[in-house]
Amino acid sequence: MDENYQTYLNRAMRLILPDTYRSQVQHIQESPKFRSHSDQGRQPNPFPGYTIITPPGPEDADNPELYEWLAQCQQQLVRKLGVNLFASVPPKSFHLTLADLIWDSAFRVALEENPAFEGQLQQCIAQIFDQSSPITEGKPIELQPIGLMIMTRAIALCLAPIEEHAYDRLLKFRRSVYQNHDLISLGIEQQYYFTPHITLGYFGHIPPEDDLAQLAEIVADLSQEWLDNKHPDFVVRRAELCKFDDMTHYYREPGWATFEF
Repeated sequence: MDENYQTYLNRAMRLILPDTYRSQVQHIQESPKFRSHSDQGRQPNPFPGYTIITPPGPEDADNPELYEWLAQCQQQLVRKLGVNLFASVPPKSFHLTLADLIWDSAFRVALEENPAFEGQLQQCIAQIFDQSSPITEGKPIELQPIGLMIMTRAIALCLAPIEEHAYDRLLKFRRSVYQNHDLISLGIEQQYYFTPHITLGYFGHIPPEDDLAQLAEIVADLSQEWLDNKHPDFVVRRAELCKFDDMTHYYREPGWATFEF
């Protein structure tokens, strides 16, 4: 289901164009992951599930400088867009999703139908990681941050692997997850093309159409500021099975599966 390297690069470069921003803002939607909370802006809604990600925020020893800049960029978005339009996520939750697993209503239904679901999922991912050892090459994967992108319900930093071989390693890892028969039997399947990104926040109350052009310009200006300054590549050294109760906190038990690239 995922694209080859050149196809992804072509798509990623289009995502960060000002013309794309101006087009995309016409289709943005309020995210159900957050709700309005009087003067406190937007607060997270319950949104439970499991995912495979890089170590979140301060747990990621390879990317503190990049995350520090992203936190500053995020603050500018909050200041310029306002807390009712843009619900920022805590920098401690910054991460790259390597493989979405299950979330929200699908997760709730799975638990209702199978009380042993969580344990079976954890065991299945551990087995997949153990069997995926040939992907490991003793060196991390590096991705280049190429600019901000406007998604339907969020604003994120878009990433592109710096070489085709690195991208292929990520796809091989994802295939080992999504093509596993035991995982499929648990009702988990791939639903999205791989678009490496780090989410900064989600859209709240959508402004009138006349104000959308300003949103596009704000994102374009911040993205250009990124391009005008040199920032470190994003290093992927480790994948972790994590659980979340909402979009602000990702956590794991000590014995849960990890994978070293």
